Amino acid sequence: MKLDINEVLAEMLNAIKGSIKEDWKVVKKSANNFIQSKKDRLELLALMRLSGEISEEFFEKRLADEKEILTSELHSIAIVNKVLAQNAANAALKVLENVVNTALKI
Repeated sequence: MKLDINEVLAEMLNAIKGSIKEDWKVVKKSANNFIQSKKDRLELLALMRLSGEISEEFFEKRLADEKEILTSELHSIAIVNKVLAQNAANAALKVLENVVNTALKI
């Protein structure tokens, strides 16, 4: 499977949008910047997992780290409370996890 990181990032942003709902207009630009700044790191993480260079356990730990970072970044936007930020980060990183897991099952 060829990983299209731009498509994955767009899906991640859509997951954040779905989680944030009515506050999306407020966080859209910042969320996009946060996700784009992680592009290379997330692509490398996914590709390393897909190629078997890292274990599922290591991948899951790194995803947990990415969720914490994204939660903190989203929380920095005043309108978003902690629960919304955490839910949005979880939704976004779940997209990447699902793409990798689906690819590994093929």
